[in-house]
Amino acid sequence: MKSRIAKRSITIAGHKTSVSLEEEFWEGLKEIAAVRHLGLSELVVAINLDRQRGNLSSAIRLIVLDFYRNQLSEQKRHGTHLVRAG
Repeated sequence: MKSRIAKRSITIAGHKTSVSLEEEFWEGLKEIAAVRHLGLSELVVAINLDRQRGNLSSAIRLIVLDFYRNQLSEQKRHGTHLVRAG
């Protein structure tokens, strides 16, 4: 499975910066923003403020991974299972 890297410009604290992520991470980030009732830029700004180390792209990937891990944990706790499309 090969993923395409997409580079997007985001404004953080009045400064434009570029963030490169695989399309799947951009999609995951959009889903998280929707669940949290935030705009994509707002979520990226919050991630940037909270990151301890590493670059912004890595911090975003970790947030997306953590979101879906938590979702899986909740499903296991409630006895529901993910159904994989395919």
